[in-house]
Parts: sequence; C-alpha cells; structure tokens
Amino acid sequence: MHDLQDVTSKRPARRVPTPRSAIRTLVTGGSGFIGQHVVAALRERGDRVRLLDLRPPPDSTGTELMLGSVLDPSMVRRAMLGVERVYHLAGISHLWTPDREDYDRVNHIGTRIVLSAAAEMRIKRFIHCSSEAVLCANRRDDRYVQSAIGPDDMPGDYTRSKFLGEQAALTAAQNGLAVTLVSPTATIGPGDRNATAPTAMLAMFVRRPPPLVLDGLMNLVDVRDVAAGILLADSCGRVGERYVLGGENIRICELLDRLAKLLGRRRISYPLPGQVALGFAFIAEWIADHITHRSPIATAEGVRLALRSTGFDTHKAASELGYRPRPLTTSLAETVLWLCDH
Repeated sequence: MHDLQDVTSKRPARRVPTPRSAIRTLVTGGSGFIGQHVVAALRERGDRVRLLDLRPPPDSTGTELMLGSVLDPSMVRRAMLGVERVYHLAGISHLWTPDREDYDRVNHIGTRIVLSAAAEMRIKRFIHCSSEAVLCANRRDDRYVQSAIGPDDMPGDYTRSKFLGEQAALTAAQNGLAVTLVSPTATIGPGDRNATAPTAMLAMFVRRPPPLVLDGLMNLVDVRDVAAGILLADSCGRVGERYVLGGENIRICELLDRLAKLLGRRRISYPLPGQVALGFAFIAEWIADHITHRSPIATAEGVRLALRSTGFDTHKAASELGYRPRPLTTSLAETVLWLCDH
C-alpha cells in the first residue's frame, strides 16, 4: 500500500467550466454515482439544482430534492417547472436485474417521457447521458466498427435499452430540442456506494483476484472527470452530437498488474478463454435468476461486451469541449484507497 499515498498526492489540475450566473438545472438520477458528482459540480459552478430520483443522495445540502420516477409523466413535468436545463442521467446501469423488462421501461421509455416533457416545457438545453456499451465494436467484413448500428446488434437487454433511449434523444434533437449526448466509459473513483459494475470489479480484484480472468480491453475514467465533461458538453457541445467521455484504454491483465503493484503483492490471475467465460456467465446468471436472486459475478451480456470491446477515442471531446481526464494511475490509487477503507 506504500505506493498509493505517493500516487494520490500528485493530482493534476483539471479544467473547470467558467462560472456563470446561477440558473435552475434539473438532474434526473442525481443520487447515482455519476449523478452525485454532476450535482456537486453544478453547485460549485453556482447553479441552483433540482434533483429527481427514487431515493435521496447521501448529501442533499443546497439542492431541491424531488423523490419520484422518470416513468411518472406528471412528476417529470412538475420537476421541470422553472427549469432551463435538464441533465438526464436516470437509468438502470447494472448488467443484471431480476426483471429484464425493467431495462426497456426505465432506460428507453423513461427517456422518452423525459424528452417529451422537455419539449412540452420548452427546455433550453438537454444533456442525455448514454453509455459506451452502445458503441462496442461489431464485426463487419473482418473489421471492427465502433458505432451504434441497430438494436439487433446489441449484445443484450441493457445495451438494447440504452441504444433505443439514445435514438429517442437524437430524434428529439432533429425535432428541435437542443440535445447533446455524452457516453461515459467505465467509471471509477472514490465514494461509489452504489457499487456500480466497474467499482464492483475493482473491489473483487482488491479483495481476492480470481485465478482466471477474461483479458478484454476496457476504458477506465474518473467519475469527477466525467462530471466535468458533462458540464463542458452543456457549455460547448453541439446539438445532436455525441461525445465519448473516457480515460485510458487498458487490458484486464495489465489492470491486475497495476493493482498488484499498488497493493504490494504478486498477480496470480491468468487469461480465461472467451467461450469458457461465456459458459460460466450463463451458469452464474441462471443461479442468480432462479436461486439467489442476487446480482451474479458475471453476465452473458457483460462477457459479450468484453469480447467485442476495442479502445475508445476521446479526441472529439478533447478538441471540441476541452475535455482533459486525469491519469488513470491517480484515479486507480484513490479508488483502491477508498475500497480498502470501506
């Protein structure tokens, strides 16, 4: 653990949007991991923030809290009264849920409800938070295409629902609503009490690394940089455009090596063949569905995403928004410190 303090003490300066006069901003899903940081960044910028979520955040100081669902049109319209800008972050982000239809209800239909209310209430600016999972590469003629092609190309219910949700957002942009999309990659950082998938993965690796791992490529980014990028997309992003908010591309085995170095131990995990991982995921998911009713250690959709994944390029966000994520080494060390304390 001795390397952790050295790394976390060297925090680079990051760009913060220029402060401006206070405005009223609605954040749906503001109690989530990314949402909490977006709310904090908005308050730091001087915005008057209203938060709509099913549950309150750990700290709601300085925010106007409304407890409710994006599936309730009347509640959504009330939440938009007096609002000029909407940051839509509400959604199911986990890759397993007991009722798979929840994905479409919340991530797709819920997004349509929020977009419809925003158009009706004449919202001036709408930031839609999608996911990099929608962009995971699909094989076409022996090459990889990193794009959202269609719902049938999605590897599962979660990604299909996110794809349909962002298609609704793009249609709204074409119809005159000032919508900009952001696609955060796998988000990490201290304080993730919701145990999102990347944090749960790191927690498992820190606690007891499995002997076999699927050595896929992933992109890890600090949640604070994602929040800053979302505000930059609001300030500088073009309507109808998407901005990938990512950090560093890294293979799982390399990530394990870095974690082992931070923790002062030796890596003992080895690569797991993709088809074996997929078979294991099917079994784990069946057990979760029929016996434990708890989130499994792996899902078939998660394995398919890992098998498809390539690196992500944040050049567009950097050049058009001024997006500058911090080094992964810093974020990883701070996340590990927090996990060890909790």
